[in-house]
Amino acid sequence: MPVNIPAATVQQMLGQKLMLDLRYYCAETPVDGQCRTPMTSLPPQLAALISEHAIGGVILFAENLAGIEQIIQLNRELQAASLASPLRLPLFIAIDQEGGRVTRLPRSLATSFAGNMAIGATYAAYNTGFATTVGQVLADELLSLGINVNFAPTVDVNVNPHNPVINVRAFGEDAQQVARLGAAMTGAMQQRGMIAALKHFPGHGDTEVDSHLGLPRVEHSSEQIRAVDLKPFADIIQQQAPGMIMTAHIQYPALDSSTFVSKDGEHMLKPATLSRKILHGVLREELAYNGVIVTDALDMAGISKFFTHTEAVVQTFAAGADIALMPVKLQHPGELNALQQLLDALTTAVSAGQLSATELAESYQRIVTLKQQYPLLSQATTQALQVAQAKSSLGKPEHRQHELALAKAAITQVKPGTADWPLKLSEAKKLLLILPDQMKAQALAAALQHYAQQPFDIAVISLQQTDLSQAAAQIAAADLLISGFISPMQSLADIGGMDDLTGIGNIAAAYKRQTQQYEALLPLISAQKKPHIFLSLRAPYDISRYGQYADVVLASYAYNTAEDASAMAAGNATYEALAQALLRLYPLTGVLPVTVAGYND
Repeated sequence: MPVNIPAATVQQMLGQKLMLDLRYYCAETPVDGQCRTPMTSLPPQLAALISEHAIGGVILFAENLAGIEQIIQLNRELQAASLASPLRLPLFIAIDQEGGRVTRLPRSLATSFAGNMAIGATYAAYNTGFATTVGQVLADELLSLGINVNFAPTVDVNVNPHNPVINVRAFGEDAQQVARLGAAMTGAMQQRGMIAALKHFPGHGDTEVDSHLGLPRVEHSSEQIRAVDLKPFADIIQQQAPGMIMTAHIQYPALDSSTFVSKDGEHMLKPATLSRKILHGVLREELAYNGVIVTDALDMAGISKFFTHTEAVVQTFAAGADIALMPVKLQHPGELNALQQLLDALTTAVSAGQLSATELAESYQRIVTLKQQYPLLSQATTQALQVAQAKSSLGKPEHRQHELALAKAAITQVKPGTADWPLKLSEAKKLLLILPDQMKAQALAAALQHYAQQPFDIAVISLQQTDLSQAAAQIAAADLLISGFISPMQSLADIGGMDDLTGIGNIAAAYKRQTQQYEALLPLISAQKKPHIFLSLRAPYDISRYGQYADVVLASYAYNTAEDASAMAAGNATYEALAQALLRLYPLTGVLPVTVAGYND
């Protein structure tokens, strides 16, 4: 146990237990109350809040991250504010940089990788090799910027094909494989000096509701929970001592069937984030975890629909959580008082015995112990040196080679079942690409032209376009068709949470439109008997639906492009890998890490 735990007041200990989201900040209160100005440098008012209240951490989002110099400057301002507090403790500066669907740094700037299910697809050929490499690269790049906590890896076991929020964020559906890959990535990150945070405890793998939007419920038996959902957490706790574990806003009646009354008077099962039986009984006592428990964002509808923000923080602390993530909105001067009000309410809860003073002191000690175990501050002696080091690390050629190697190793040939293909891309002159949007078509077209020996004549149909009147003619004119689809639709985790909730209706409507467009085109392709390759670009479950229309089916588990979609070795690795696979430039070794009905079931 460290010898120098700084003495702290009750309110200072509580301040260490808060991790703030400072995504947007407006210097003046907006007329409509909605601030959408990204916070890219620290305003004096927020610096003062961090110092005065001894705040323990912040989480950064894409809106906070514009470029290397700016990110380093912001993180140094944040740390300076924290070191000016009476406790003089550095901040946890956290990010969701999982790789794949969920990345916050610009893909042209930082190495982003194809994500966990892509790593799962490489397991048969490469074991835990890619999990280790990805963990190392993510840690090195983030630490160079002054980011010291990565909310990764996701170790949910994705046993539900209809899971809207996890799917390719999981390594797969086999709990043992998920545990091994998660342990390798956790170990790699922490050995490099990055605090890893396993998520989402006790498991988000068998849900059909996104906890950003509602409260999912998992009806597994106690035995199934321990064999599947908890197994990766249990194994990684024993092997790697993860610095943090993140809770899920999910009901698990077999673990805790107790109820609460919501702010609307409804009687409901307690979600894990607020359950003492789950956080203290299962995680602390049964699994013997003594690290830091952090909640998932408390502004997610899985919590905010049912509790006031003060109630949510009191309940999660009473349940045994160490850190409340995104407990209160602080987007303009009119909201800044909310932090003091929250801390006052929490202090009252301690003095009233609603929160245990002994447990508060133990929680504070866990937080400070973790802060002392890891180098939270940049080791660079000057800001200029830190910038130089970050520039030489982020997206460097060696890292981009690893990014492409993973994307290639993950590509899985699902159809045909043999090495021989019934078509040859190299013999086609005119290609028609049917893809979800122009950026993805541009990325694949650029990669095909880059890697092919002869240039192609490439036409494109974007599933975002509203006029498909020329589609039949375009299909007729093509020698070969390559179509790709992304399912399920984008989730709020991809774009960073509840502040985007107003747009979820638009995302759903656009996704429905794209699906209708795609499903209208497939019979036209079949009717003209054109050679057709289908690319499953996210969760491979859609192959059950669309594989029948194609001669060749490939799964990539990833679909993201960089800001410049046509750039090589700069964030478009998935499309470079797909182009090389389509041109038969390397043997495909990827294996489906989940069950796809009709193919590997």
